[in-house]
Amino acid sequence: MVGYKNIVKKQILELKEQVSYQEGQVVSKTLVQNQAVSVTLFAFEKDEEISTHESGGDAMVTVLEGTGKFTIDGTEYILEAGKSIIMPAGKPHAVYGQERFKMLLTVVF
Repeated sequence: MVGYKNIVKKQILELKEQVSYQEGQVVSKTLVQNQAVSVTLFAFEKDEEISTHESGGDAMVTVLEGTGKFTIDGTEYILEAGKSIIMPAGKPHAVYGQERFKMLLTVVF
């Protein structure tokens, strides 16, 4: 049930170094995926976005580098490196690259 991917156990990692920016894209790298939890790294180029959608689980975001804009149920939040927010299950949300940024997304189902 663990479902580790793209990650080595017992190795010290700097998470923001595990995903790279690509011009004009949002890049994702899944680290854990199973029925209970999903852990994914993202790298957003400036002005790139994930449009409004809903999740079946609570989604906690931690910005690792740069600044991102998160719209949750119609309210905008600007998060810089080191800041986190939870996007509640079933609520519409979107993510926008205010500038280039990387984030860790943990969804608990």
